[in-house]
Amino acid sequence: MAGKWRQDNPFEEVEIEVNPFSVRSRASSCRITPLPPEPVNFYNDIGAPVNMPLDTKKDLKKKEKELLAKEAELNKREQEIKRREEALERAGVRIEPKNWPPFFPLIHVDISNDIPVHLQRVQYVAFASLLGLIICLFWNFICVTAVWIIGDGPKIWFLAIIYFVTGVPGAYYCWYRPLYRAMRKESAFRYGWFFMFYFFHICFCVFASVAPSILFVGRSLAGIFQALSVITYSATVGIFYFIGFTLFVLEALLSIWVMQKVYWYFRGSGKEAEMRPDAASRRPPF
Repeated sequence: MAGKWRQDNPFEEVEIEVNPFSVRSRASSCRITPLPPEPVNFYNDIGAPVNMPLDTKKDLKKKEKELLAKEAELNKREQEIKRREEALERAGVRIEPKNWPPFFPLIHVDISNDIPVHLQRVQYVAFASLLGLIICLFWNFICVTAVWIIGDGPKIWFLAIIYFVTGVPGAYYCWYRPLYRAMRKESAFRYGWFFMFYFFHICFCVFASVAPSILFVGRSLAGIFQALSVITYSATVGIFYFIGFTLFVLEALLSIWVMQKVYWYFRGSGKEAEMRPDAASRRPPF
């Protein structure tokens, strides 16, 4: 019984002697299980054909001719523009591309290239006085708006808008651009134009810094008199007016400095003597 159990034990290791020199045993040990059959067109199935339009030789030549024609047209336009610029320059007309302010160009300002080196400092300060006037008028508008909100009439508010809308472009066209062109071309007539309007500019700054109570005009300017009047019932608005008074005073002092420097150069360079004969033959600079 025990012998039978030992013989039928499935877990018992049985040593099988295999003759390596036997042909049958070598063939049976080297037999490899074949792979399953592959489907038809397994290696030849490249999918559906893709319709890719290929340019023929004729199309390539046609596109090349079109590109050459466009290039020739651009070269022709460039030469035409260059020819016109040279003609305008020979005629004394200078093209001034707008480049300031950088984010929204409105005017042309290129002092380092247009103005002689010995006059650039004065021109930079004159440009600073133009920017200072813009700041003064804008701050004046804020001050007058604050007074209008706390109970004053709308007339002064409309006057403040008029000062800003007319003062900024008026300053540029009436005295800054004539000075810019006078220094660039050494024009005696433009110097005279600048002196006339810049004098009115200085008078306005002095009047605005004082702001006398003349009807309702005085309340539309942030001067010392109006600052003292407003601060009695509104300290915040009064401080705004005092800041406006300070800005107008600084603008007036800066403008007086510019006027003095330009006048000294005007007299020292001999332009004052040239102004009388030029005044009858020259036209205004704008």
